[in-house]
Amino acid sequence: MTARHFKRLFAPVDLRGHSLRNRIVFGAHTANMAVEGLPTERHAAYYAERAMGGAAMVVVEPMPVHAAAVLTRGNFRHSDDAVIPHFRKVTDAIKDNGAVAIQQLYHIGSHGDQDNAFHPAWSPSGMPSYHDSDGSHTMSENEIEETITGFVDAARRCREAGFDGVEVWAAYHGLVDQFWTPWSNRRDDKWGGSLENRTRFSRDIINRIRKTCGDDFVIGLAVNDEPDVKVALQREAISEIIERHDREQMIDYVTCGTGSYFDFYKLIPSFIYPEKLGADLAGALKGVVRHALVTAESHIRTPHNAETLLGEGQADLVSIVRGQIADPHLANKAREGRPEDIRGCLSCNQMCWGRRSRDYWISCVVNPSAGREAEWGGDRVSPAQERKTVLVVGGGPAGLEAARVSAERGHRVVLAEASHHLGGAFRLAGLQPRRGQIIDLIEWYERQLTKLQVEVRLNAYLDADDVVAERADVVILATGSTPAHSGFQKAIPHLETLAGIENGRVHSAEEIMARQARPGKRVIVLDEGGNWKGCGTAWKLAEETHEVTIVTPDPMIGMELQRTAADFPLRRTLIGLGVRFIVESAVTRWTGTLATVQSFLDGSETEIEAETLVFATANRAENSLALALRQQGVDFREIGDAAAPRQAPYAIYEGRKIGLELDV
Repeated sequence: MTARHFKRLFAPVDLRGHSLRNRIVFGAHTANMAVEGLPTERHAAYYAERAMGGAAMVVVEPMPVHAAAVLTRGNFRHSDDAVIPHFRKVTDAIKDNGAVAIQQLYHIGSHGDQDNAFHPAWSPSGMPSYHDSDGSHTMSENEIEETITGFVDAARRCREAGFDGVEVWAAYHGLVDQFWTPWSNRRDDKWGGSLENRTRFSRDIINRIRKTCGDDFVIGLAVNDEPDVKVALQREAISEIIERHDREQMIDYVTCGTGSYFDFYKLIPSFIYPEKLGADLAGALKGVVRHALVTAESHIRTPHNAETLLGEGQADLVSIVRGQIADPHLANKAREGRPEDIRGCLSCNQMCWGRRSRDYWISCVVNPSAGREAEWGGDRVSPAQERKTVLVVGGGPAGLEAARVSAERGHRVVLAEASHHLGGAFRLAGLQPRRGQIIDLIEWYERQLTKLQVEVRLNAYLDADDVVAERADVVILATGSTPAHSGFQKAIPHLETLAGIENGRVHSAEEIMARQARPGKRVIVLDEGGNWKGCGTAWKLAEETHEVTIVTPDPMIGMELQRTAADFPLRRTLIGLGVRFIVESAVTRWTGTLATVQSFLDGSETEIEAETLVFATANRAENSLALALRQQGVDFREIGDAAAPRQAPYAIYEGRKIGLELDV
């Protein structure tokens, strides 16, 4: 498939005198990389890589416009011209690589974070925060004027720093949206009541930015679709507001996302949600604007998604954010007719939103170079100084990435996998409901290894003598991990094994997903991780009409998934399938047909009948080959679960890292 097959996606378009080389936007998102409020080389390299990869427009992460708008540790300094020379490095990096550079300006209004801001949250009518448990301060007219000035001054700094324009954040029920929304704007002065009054705040901001920054300065608006929350603005109301702004040609584009502080889960939708979520609102706005371009955003993962939206007339531009975090060269690969070479986003939110939610700078499960472009030279590799023979033992995510990167650098690579297929336990995760993107990623690895002429050996169990016989220059062990099979639970560490485990019918989540066990009608899943290993297995069993009970030591099901904004949609799905939840508890005895479950809260015990008990607990490293090689004095590198059982991001990171370091 060539660029002709993406003819709409790669048609240039004019944006207020700026020529966009295609319709692909790398939209605004909090990368959280600032140091002492200033953009860094990490920022510049991160955005440069996406511009280099072919994105037509890059919208740099939001700039708070006032002390009341600070939301994260990595926010940029507000109200300070000291940021200008630092941002110049970012804009140069973007524009030197052929993309238009925009910065988003934001104020979260009532939804502040006191841990970071230490400033009262300001809002039109003093409504509560949906970010935490705090309330907000009703803005006076002077404070409204101060905030408008904050937006304008921020835009002026953007202009002086070399940005081509700004995107005013009116989405997700932030401050601008709070003025627009009757539920949160209960004012009876000139800033509330009628549509004219409720939009005065945004119109004043935009008009003053235009006056300050000039006619050639791009001004966009970001809005959101929130049909499931009654008090949020619905599509008809948003359309009326955008038409009001567009009528006087105040805005040059409008970006349509999903979710809000009312429903954070759709803001960065995980794989639980359908793709192309932002399309419906974008299509509605396309029907009312006459001047502004419409950008569809939210769960648009692939060039095919984007081409479909453009072809159906639902948008003029498409914002692919996580897809270009996963593969910053997505645009160029599609343009060159190589969409099969695009490394697909998993929509897992694990290292992008997951790290940001913990206030770290973001990265990516499948692309650990994300956020490390300045350190690793981007999502590209340099040729090895000396060609070596590399033996990789184990075809899970760590081994696959080590083999791929090593071969891409010019080494001769042999990948030996003991089973009949690649992917390891990661493949089992891809068999859980709605997680087929993992299988797509494994197939991507298979294609890349074939192109790179990696010798892949399946059904190839190697012992220490076999490894020695290969006479490889470098041996990389990525042998993975195995379930403990003891019934040990971290929550009751004084018990090494589960009482009654010898009665059988006890299986690991891996055995269930691999179809190595035949569970009975009633199944108990003991989930210690609070992640997809246990929860996804429970979902799979419930879909297959088993009667499932999840027991967890955590205070909620899917506790670890909170950081990925997937926990509530998951629980809602499980409840809909009839799954029973038992929290803050452990399984203390098993008879083969009956589990004793003890509550940590009051010590009470409950007996639950079941034919099968499934453990989703921490694995143990499969290091028998490492021990044998060490005894023979053979040098090797150990990565992924073979070093310590962990989740996929760390395995892929170590695979990438060792491939880059082989000749160092």
